Parts: sequence; structure tokens; C-alpha cells
Amino acid sequence: MKNIYDILKDFGLEVPEDKKADFDKVWKENYRTKSDYDKVAGQRDSYKTSLDTVNTKLKEFEGVDVADLKQQITTLQGDLKKKDDEYAAKEADRLFNETLDKAISAAGGRNAKAIRGLLDLETLKGSKDQTEDINKALEAVKKSDAYLFGVDEPFLNPVGPTNDKGGEEKNMGSLASIRAAMGLPPKKGE
Repeated sequence: MKNIYDILKDFGLEVPEDKKADFDKVWKENYRTKSDYDKVAGQRDSYKTSLDTVNTKLKEFEGVDVADLKQQITTLQGDLKKKDDEYAAKEADRLFNETLDKAISAAGGRNAKAIRGLLDLETLKGSKDQTEDINKALEAVKKSDAYLFGVDEPFLNPVGPTNDKGGEEKNMGSLASIRAAMGLPPKKGE
């Protein structure tokens, strides 16, 4: 392969000796080999293909209103937040009702619906310590409306004979006093 100086000689040109260093520098900065050219041309073709692909994909989005899409996304995010809040509120209500029902049952409530009517449910729902506040409220209702709760009456008011005598004598005495109270004559044999 001929160097640049031989090529220039073929055309009748010569580079003076004192300018050869400058000429070599300029030549190396500006001259590219065929392989360098082919490499750059290949990159150019690759970039053109990529550009054509991107342009084709962009044509698919022609006529799309970006502002409208942003508005739809905002609306859907708001709807999702509402659903999450609604679910959280329902779950909180379910847990509150479950806690209240257990507390009413533990307190011996006879009619949970009637007892609920006497409680300030909104205040209890907003309470920080619901369990403690529910128990306090149930105790207050138990004092004011004891008939709504089971009582320990068989233990406090025993029913049946409480004397040391046998049941026959007592029953006879009771029967005689009842007959006398009713104005009936005593039974024969008494």
C-alpha cells in the first residue's frame, strides 16, 4: 500500500520537509481508513433503523390526549383511595361490633339489641381504649337497667325450705296458715 507522500508524488505534488510533521498531524486527524468508514456507516444505519422503529411506535400514540390520561389516572387513584377508606371503615365497624357483642355477652346481657340502644355507640367507636370504655358503659347500663342483664337471683334469693324441720311439718303449717288466710276451716287432723 502506498503512503500519502507517494500518492502526492504521483500527482506531481511534494510536501516540503519542514512541513511534513504538520502535514502528518492534519492527515491523521482528518483521514479515515475504509474500515473506519464502514464502521461509522454501520452505526449510522443502526441509528436510522432505531429511529424508524421509534417513529413507528410514536405514530401509535397520535391523537392520544396526555392531559386526559393524566386526569383519568388521578380519578382512578382517587376512586382507589375511596375504596380503601371504605374498606377500612367497614373493617373497623366489624371489629367494634364484635368487641361490643363479646362484652355484652360477658356481662350477661339478655337482649343485645336493647342494650345497644342504651349505649352511645359513636362515642365508644371514637374511643382510644374501646374495650375499657365499653365495659364502663355496660356497668352503667347494668346499674340503671338491671333487668336487661342476667341476675344471680338463685344464689341471693334461695327458693325452697330453709328450716331445719322436715318438709312435712312445714308444709302442713303453711297449708293451715293459707287455709286460715282464705277463711277456710282447718283440715281434719290438724
